[in-house]
Formats: sequence, structure tokens, C-alpha cells
Amino acid sequence: MSRMPVVSTKDANLFARLIYRIARRRYGAVPEPFAVIAHHTGLLAAGALHELAVEKAARTLPANVREIVGYRVAVRLGCSWCVDFGTMLQKHEGLDIERLKHIDDYATSPLYSRQERLAIAYADAVTATPVAVTDEQVAELEREFGRKGVLELTYLAAVENLRGRMNSALEITDQGFTSGEACRVPLPGLA
Repeated sequence: MSRMPVVSTKDANLFARLIYRIARRRYGAVPEPFAVIAHHTGLLAAGALHELAVEKAARTLPANVREIVGYRVAVRLGCSWCVDFGTMLQKHEGLDIERLKHIDDYATSPLYSRQERLAIAYADAVTATPVAVTDEQVAELEREFGRKGVLELTYLAAVENLRGRMNSALEITDQGFTSGEACRVPLPGLA
């Protein structure tokens, strides 16, 4: 149970009900962070627009790199909701989710590519307090992904920090997106 109650569909205003409907169609259930932030319609709108814009804009990096950055930040922050949802997103991208059990061994595990190792190490550095990113790290990432890629990596890690810290502060925990306990999320194309 989160620190704040969710806004039920019957208690939600028209805009929140629209967001809920879109979310149900897309994810099989209303993500709890949406239903909590619905107490503040302005932030619900801002968050929804921002998430859509980031999803459309973040296309420089390969999907496996984009998704592993968000997942790693979620793991580092201990955001069980983000880990659950991020696992579902990777599953929908057709990525191997079994290897996520070995994320802490990414530096030596053959389950992770060089690009993924670089991205995970960067996610760790961005998430550290204080931030521990080095000039050498950025230079290596720029050689690997280009400037747009470095900016995208940085942005995605920062956005996941925002999500994870907000969810953790409000005690929003895993919702069952990967287990099917809270909802049955259809794979894309099967809905």
C-alpha cells in the first residue's frame, strides 16, 4: 500500500479517467504511480506528456541499451515498481529477461554486451550521490554512441531516477506487471 491512496476510476476527474483508459489499453492495468499522481491533475498531465515525448524522442540508442539503463537505475534505487514495470518493457521488446537476475555481475557476465556494460556503468555513475560520472567515461560513451547517444543515456538515467525516487518516497511497490498477479499484460500484437 502506498503512502497515498490511489484515485479510483469513479473518483477520478474526466482527464484522469481518460489517462486510465489509455493506460489500461496499453498496459493491461492502470500503473499505480498514475493513480496516485491523479490527486494533482496538473502533474498527471505534465507527466503523461513528458513520458510520451521521451518515448518518441529516445530512439538513438538500441532498445536493449535504453531498457537496461532504466532497469539498472531502478535496481540501484531499490524501486520495486520500476523493476517490475521495466522487466515487462524488456519482455515486450523481446529481450532476455532471465539475464536481469545477473545484473549485479554485468561487468564480467557474458550475458551483457560491451555497449550494455558501458551503459550500466554510466547508469550507476549518474545514480550515485554525488554523481560520479567522469570525463573519461563520457568520452568513451561518445566514441561508442555519439553525442546524441550520450545525451539520451544521461536523460534516460535521470528520468528513471525521478521515477524511482518518487515511487520510493511514496512507497509505491511492484504491481505484478511481470508476474501477472496484478494484471495480465498482453504482449504487443496479441491484444
